[in-house]
Amino acid sequence: MALDPVAYKPYADPDDFIREVTDLIWVDRAISFIRENYEPDSIVHGPYGTATTRDEVIEGTLMRIAATPDRTGQAEDVVWEARGDDAFLSSHLVLSGDLLTGQHSRTIANCLYRRGRMVEEWVVRDTLAGALTLGLDLDAEARAQAFRGYTGSWTRPAPVDVIAAGDSGPRPDEHRSEVERVLELIETVWNGRDLQKVETFFARDLVLLTVGNRVVIRPEGYRRALLRFLESFPAGRFEVRDVQTNYAVRYGGLRVAVTWKFVGDYTGVTSYGPRTGKPVDLLGISQFTFHQGSLVKEVRLWDDIALRAQIAGVRGDVEPGPTNIY
Repeated sequence: MALDPVAYKPYADPDDFIREVTDLIWVDRAISFIRENYEPDSIVHGPYGTATTRDEVIEGTLMRIAATPDRTGQAEDVVWEARGDDAFLSSHLVLSGDLLTGQHSRTIANCLYRRGRMVEEWVVRDTLAGALTLGLDLDAEARAQAFRGYTGSWTRPAPVDVIAAGDSGPRPDEHRSEVERVLELIETVWNGRDLQKVETFFARDLVLLTVGNRVVIRPEGYRRALLRFLESFPAGRFEVRDVQTNYAVRYGGLRVAVTWKFVGDYTGVTSYGPRTGKPVDLLGISQFTFHQGSLVKEVRLWDDIALRAQIAGVRGDVEPGPTNIY
């Protein structure tokens, strides 16, 4: 089904739309454009919970820009897919850098646009990267935040058949074999803990970009990175909430983006302070790249400082207070 230009006008296509609108707001500082770009009751699921008004997005954007005036960003990838004939879901990987210091980090924003207006968004930032670069106390940073919690679609059960329809709604059945391959990887390796099978899904010379600006290579590196996360939540599981695919030479060919939720009790290694024995509710997004039928790259992001804040809140380490969800 062809996508009606009303979904992305006045730009050339959804890729152009996402790149230019993001630049307008975040680089050119046209924060007021959010009023035209977002529906008044737009929903944003971020690391600290769900925002349900456009005003929260405007206020949060202003605070972020004011706090980091020397940072700018650009698109590293845009994985977009139609949602009906007048809407699309994009997965926008942004590489942000400080113009003075060169410090950088990544963000992924998955945005559901209908007739050129934002209706729902899922966003994760690698805040760990900046904290590590600046030598900050990670737990102190976490205690300064408050996890609000989620509402709406994020609280509902995971989609039964994400290939047919995810949290963003029904999707076109495109690149099915690659989508099935990614979903099999998540179920077999991530959830099934059969780490030996990494080499079944990935090429030998794989690259994983993940939180803290970590660059991981080779299957053994991929296994160790997964173990490093799971060791704190040994019985946890990844739920796939949405998926989209896109082929573009500009970004290296075929990519598959996955929005996932990780739920697991904090009963393992105390990487996040004293154990709580209580579950975490973690929003994450991965972008996978295929080459000649094999997976060769993954970008896997979540907000590790927000995860610490969520755990600290359960322990009672923080006083409830305002948090910039956006």
